[in-house]
Amino acid sequence: MMEYDIRTHGAVGDGQTLNTRSVQAAIDTCHAEGGGTVVVAQGRYVIGTIHLKSSVILKIEAGAALLGSRDIADYATDTHKQMYRGEPHMDRCLIFARDARGIGIVGSGMIDGQGHGAHFPNADDPKRNRPMLIRFVQCSNIRMHDITLVNPASWTSAWLYCSEIAVDNVRIHSRCNDNGDGLDFDGCTDVRVTNCSFDTSDDSICLQTSRVDRPCRDVVISNCTFTSKWAGVRIGLLSRGDFANVTISNCVFRDIQDAGLKIQMCEGAILRRMVFANLVMVNVPRPVFATFCQQRACDDAPEALAPMRAMGDMHFSNILVDAVECGRDAAFIFTGMPGHPIENITLSDITMITRGGGTAEDANRTLNELTPDVMAGHWPEYTCLGGTVPAYGLYARHIRNLNICNVHFHTNTPDERKDIELIDVA
Repeated sequence: MMEYDIRTHGAVGDGQTLNTRSVQAAIDTCHAEGGGTVVVAQGRYVIGTIHLKSSVILKIEAGAALLGSRDIADYATDTHKQMYRGEPHMDRCLIFARDARGIGIVGSGMIDGQGHGAHFPNADDPKRNRPMLIRFVQCSNIRMHDITLVNPASWTSAWLYCSEIAVDNVRIHSRCNDNGDGLDFDGCTDVRVTNCSFDTSDDSICLQTSRVDRPCRDVVISNCTFTSKWAGVRIGLLSRGDFANVTISNCVFRDIQDAGLKIQMCEGAILRRMVFANLVMVNVPRPVFATFCQQRACDDAPEALAPMRAMGDMHFSNILVDAVECGRDAAFIFTGMPGHPIENITLSDITMITRGGGTAEDANRTLNELTPDVMAGHWPEYTCLGGTVPAYGLYARHIRNLNICNVHFHTNTPDERKDIELIDVA
């Protein structure tokens, strides 16, 4: 495979010179000559937006780094858009590809977005833009391995309507802001994420669907570690297209402030056939937070709320949880809506220990239904329920066909609540 060194196209790795044109020239030449590898050798190369093209592998060698420019003017405005409503300040990105096949980002080097609050948003930017590191749109046969991704000004990556994706041995550290997602797969199929580590300020991995005709299916996530100020893995929220055939296994979740697995259907699609197995969660208050409700989350969704269709067929097994440091709000939570149950849930071989300390008031609390008026101005979050969950192990509401086998819930101190609270459950 031919190699194209960015230095032969004029790139200077001094950490100061803007190298956008030089790096793009190497990519364009590589693509025009049938494909190959664009090499980023030792040095620190500042760039604005670059466009990756078919049959081009971007290789960042050990000791090398691509640095995102701190000037928003260096970022292109034609790199698609952010699909969540109310977030146009996240439209721009550093590395972009559209309709490309056979692309990749590899190597033992680093991509650093330099997205700290001191840099973004720029002081003179009225739109308060904060660019992502990576966005791929309608691409296929994508490989990302061994690379380190750090300091995005917003999300680390967005993968929209892509297929044949393999992400392996990637390290992501995104703590520059309050919504530093890791890998966000929107309407993607045939996705494999393995052997990766995440330390994020928002969801480490997201599976979502912003288009009715673009399902998210055939996804495998395994052998990963997660630390996050929000969720480890979120499935849904953007949920206009269907979700199916997802497995998450052999992973460790540690110091997650919101939920280990957050599964949320709210925009009219169907979610089914998912397996979550062999997981360890330490200092994770909600190992699973699953909600079935109605809300408009996608920027392109119709104003009218979508009808509720179906959510279920999920198995959770071989899960060990230590939530002693998480306070009284720790529990597995599944909540559908009256007349719209979550269906076919199996919990097996699970052990969870929590702090305890729940009061009689906690035990008798009735939680809010997640109706649109209750969630006004919020996504369907734990706080929307209106108080401490009235169970220290499992809270299940509006569920049809719940199967529990060899599940054990313990507390460190006495607790007035039940271990399991079931409401409208068959």
